[in-house]
Amino acid sequence: MNTVDPITATYVHDDADWTITVSGPGKELTDRAPGIIAARDRADQLVEKVAPEHGGRTVVHLLNGSAFDFTAAYIEARLTTPSTQPASAPKAAATTTRKATSARKEASARKAATASAEAPVDDADASKHEEAAVATAGSVG
Repeated sequence: MNTVDPITATYVHDDADWTITVSGPGKELTDRAPGIIAARDRADQLVEKVAPEHGGRTVVHLLNGSAFDFTAAYIEARLTTPSTQPASAPKAAATTTRKATSARKEASARKAATASAEAPVDDADASKHEEAAVATAGSVG
């Protein structure tokens, strides 16, 4: 029977960075990375150094001693991080983007309402313009 030495990657959130410790057959390496996604990538590199001769190896990734906690944190980071931004600022960037989009919609609605209110129209078209302005203002949000 063939025994397999376990390889573990342990992650610790340290201010803005993550500390990664990879333990394998008789070796342990530690490094730091900005963000959990970069830390996961760095763990793969450390695994190659700890167990270069073990092809197809299984690595257990742990956060707070739990593989589930690591998986949940990693997936959340992957789902909230746009591919064009650094992994260290996903939530702040998403909030900023939502606020900017909302502000643009509000400005557009105000502009449309102002243009509708200032445009000279006859009485027959007045109610149509008023309904359009209300509909546009109501779609903001």
